[in-house]
Amino acid sequence: MAEAILGDHDQYSCSICLDLLKNPVTIPCGHSYCMSCINECWNTKDQKETYKCPQCRQTFNSKPPLNRNTILAEIMEKLRDTKLQVSETQSLAGPGEIACDFCSGEVFKAVKSCLECRASYCETHLHPHYNVPALKKHKLVKATVMPICSKHDKLLEVFCRTDQICVCMHCLMDDHKGHDTVPSTIERNEKQMKLTDTQTKVKQTIQAKEKELQKMKVDITSHSDSAKDAVKNSKRVFTELVKLIEKRSNEVIEKIKAQEKADLDQGAKLQDKLEEEISQLKKREGVLDTLLQTDDNIHFLQNYESVSSSSGSNGFPSHSFKPCCSYTDVNKLVCELKERLETVFNQEINETFKKDLTTKSNPVCIKDEDSVKVKSSVKTHVSGKGVTHKSVVVVKGSLTCNIKIGDKVCVKPSVETPKYLWGSVNHKSTGRVISVQGETVTVDFPEQEGWIGEVSEMELVVSADLGSATHNCFKIGNRVRVRSSVKEPKHGWGSVTHNSIGVIKKIQGESLTVDFPDQTDWTGVLSEMELMSGDVSELLSLSPGARVRVKPTISTPAHGWGSVTKHSIGVVVAIDGTKVTVNFPEQSNWTGTVSEMEAVP
Repeated sequence: MAEAILGDHDQYSCSICLDLLKNPVTIPCGHSYCMSCINECWNTKDQKETYKCPQCRQTFNSKPPLNRNTILAEIMEKLRDTKLQVSETQSLAGPGEIACDFCSGEVFKAVKSCLECRASYCETHLHPHYNVPALKKHKLVKATVMPICSKHDKLLEVFCRTDQICVCMHCLMDDHKGHDTVPSTIERNEKQMKLTDTQTKVKQTIQAKEKELQKMKVDITSHSDSAKDAVKNSKRVFTELVKLIEKRSNEVIEKIKAQEKADLDQGAKLQDKLEEEISQLKKREGVLDTLLQTDDNIHFLQNYESVSSSSGSNGFPSHSFKPCCSYTDVNKLVCELKERLETVFNQEINETFKKDLTTKSNPVCIKDEDSVKVKSSVKTHVSGKGVTHKSVVVVKGSLTCNIKIGDKVCVKPSVETPKYLWGSVNHKSTGRVISVQGETVTVDFPEQEGWIGEVSEMELVVSADLGSATHNCFKIGNRVRVRSSVKEPKHGWGSVTHNSIGVIKKIQGESLTVDFPDQTDWTGVLSEMELMSGDVSELLSLSPGARVRVKPTISTPAHGWGSVTKHSIGVVVAIDGTKVTVNFPEQSNWTGTVSEMEAVP
């Protein structure tokens, strides 16, 4: 009843105010008006003897009585209630929204589309599809733009596997005749299963990344606490010392804070990168979920390829927080210094800090055939029979300091249990050195990356299974380029070309990471690369422990002279890609580039 009234909205409008009748009255000619409207009309006009109907112009000699039309008033109340109810449950179609195809005047937003009628309906005009038996059989979906074939103007309802597109029934007899075709529902079901698997993998990756992020936060916090404890302990120890060494105390604290800042900056960058990866994965999960929830098969199939191209499981590398140093050694060192300061003078203090703290992470290596003597600070030695502080001997059989970054190593057979335990490594494991800090070495094994051990526990490996000299020739710091015979690198060109020359930053198994001027952190494989001339000799001469100076041809180093001059001679303490760190008498931890330096005999 209410719907029928709503459909005839105009016949219940007052012809004077053009709105729904309010307090309706019917005059003798049969027309109805709002009581206030007809009264105002007759009272304001100059009515001498007759009164006229505003619509049919029928005249009346006297003013007709205006009595309220009770039946019409009840209809108006129902009509107003129906209109209010519709306005509350429905909204007008906005830009970009699917509009009802049957609304006139105010067009409401469609809630369903009929694939049989090829039309969209609002709540009001959708009722016949629920009540009329013939319409009940129609297929209703969420309101959408009708998928129509542009060539035949027919509904798209078949998927062509040959061409991977949706087609209509007429297309099967035309351009797609003889192709592998299936109903859209069947193709949807098959691809939905694949997309569900993709979503599961994405969720698993998100969970793994969140665990990784949580672990990283704990590691960073622990490292920060360790740094703070080191600072606190250093302050406590150095406050007990005389004013003569206050300057040295402040230097140690500043170095700890500087290293902490560098480590935390690195951790913050890794944390931000990991959070960004998780954010991207969550966005992708949202896109997958939206597509999986759609009722429109055609929309699903048309968007399937774009969202399923990558599972997201292998697109992001694993991250871990690896600080450059530990503060345990610093705490131990300052405590030992306190006990020795009573007998140690200013010169001995300077030597101790220079050798035991500044170069603790990268000591000068003792190699075979080197001439050595016992430090003057050493009072006793286990094997000290016949040896004094003035005795000079030649080192025989030393392998410890032959281990450098990039070397291939394994645990010595004589080591039963490494100091920091086996982990997933065993005597047969062979890995590559990625860091040497004092007596501690970090190795990437196939079984375990970032494994930590003692230098004295390791031995060099000369492997015959390396094929050519690939592994032996390539070292971190080498200048390389892609071989001219390589048409397409395994991991793609990126911004790199055959003419690009870069520096090896990391070697792991057959893979290597190179910093090119065109692109940093470029990934390739060893067999694709070739060394630039002079790289091998340059790397060997500039290994940690080598005595070096700035080449005479260099007018100004890339990072400036500082307190160093062309005549200064120092010792290499670290090499990181193209960057070299040198301890000069005039300045410790001076930074330059490999190409600026030359070895001093």
